[in-house]
Amino acid sequence: MGLFDGLMGNASEVNLDKLQEEMQEILIPHETIQSAYKIIRDTFIFTNKRLILIDKQGVTGKKTEYHSIPYKNILHFAVETAGTFDYDAELKIWVSGSPMPIQKNFNKSTNIYKVQSVLAEYVLG
Repeated sequence: MGLFDGLMGNASEVNLDKLQEEMQEILIPHETIQSAYKIIRDTFIFTNKRLILIDKQGVTGKKTEYHSIPYKNILHFAVETAGTFDYDAELKIWVSGSPMPIQKNFNKSTNIYKVQSVLAEYVLG
């Protein structure tokens, strides 16, 4: 991920093997990471059980919030592809109990269709 993409809030894919190892204390037995994206210091993780949003807080980033969303609580979602002058793609997820969607931007090189496919597999499957 380039510095410019990070500063613009765009996401890029991360190494799944390394992340699976780092997340062992958070993941339950038989839970595996299917796909993950990083936005500056924050991470957006799709597992076979849930969606995990990791929010690094503070100047040092040592304080961390792990927000777990079971797929069954996702009401609907939308993707918007990048355009000619709009260089980022967007993912919006509406969660039960929240009127506003969770929204993340992805850089143009990220396959937003793959992101949508992973989410659809677990929400609809």
